[in-house]
Amino acid sequence: MTSSSSANDRVGQIAAHLAAIGPSLKDKICIVTGAGSMWGIGRATVYALAKRGPKAIYATDLTLENLDELSKDVEAQYPGVQCIGRAVNAAKSEDVIRIIDEAIETYGRLDVFFANAGIATGTTLQAEDEASFMNMMSVNALSAFLACRYAGPAMQITGKGGKDRSGGSIICTSSVAGIRSGAGSPEYSASKAAVINLCQTSAFQYAGTDVRVNAICPGLIETGMTKSTFDYARSRGSANKIGQLNPTRRYGVAAEIANVVAFLASEEASYVNGQAIAVDGGLSASLPIVPGKFH
Repeated sequence: MTSSSSANDRVGQIAAHLAAIGPSLKDKICIVTGAGSMWGIGRATVYALAKRGPKAIYATDLTLENLDELSKDVEAQYPGVQCIGRAVNAAKSEDVIRIIDEAIETYGRLDVFFANAGIATGTTLQAEDEASFMNMMSVNALSAFLACRYAGPAMQITGKGGKDRSGGSIICTSSVAGIRSGAGSPEYSASKAAVINLCQTSAFQYAGTDVRVNAICPGLIETGMTKSTFDYARSRGSANKIGQLNPTRRYGVAAEIANVVAFLASEEASYVNGQAIAVDGGLSASLPIVPGKFH
């Protein structure tokens, strides 16, 4: 068996394993931004949350494209889970406030906010300018700030929707590029480093409220953002080389990120707070090495 086929077999086995998940978010109300991409982490997370039996999930993106279909499919697969598609600009405070207010007015509570909206570039420092840098920071970092700023107080509302104590989980999508260089463009890496710091400082801002704030840092994952890279590699017959720099020796799939997000969303992660969790096959665990040496 070739290394390529064994890696692909392993991805298939993991996908099958992750499909068998039980409820751990009973009665919870969740909001997910950046859920519109057919191959994205946001969409995968909506399914991962739905498997755990929340009362409702707001699946949002800049437009409603793919969201109506997503909502219908989730509700068909998981009876009892309401999935509501909404157009939300995650980098606009009025939009973020509006979707949070809708959750509170409709269900009386908010428990989970996954701030996943984001963009990426593959530019060099000299190809970037003030406009591109600020746009990157707005979409990636400002959206995380708004989630931390407005979801936290909403999660402390009690006495409605069966919620008798303050608490909730805010999860923001960062990247291994936010941990150290070499995994993204300068402006992208800076925006993702900002997300990590926002989560760490926000965790302390909400001390004593049981509102937890964590960042998730994906490595090389096949998503809508990276699909062109994967398609190009497959067209050249070199797909087996993708992800070979990490010790797991393969790339990741969106469901592997989504299931960590769902864990962080649940009470099973009740003592996980202020962390930047790399889900990257081990890529960020080591300094660069020559394969076969110094390990």
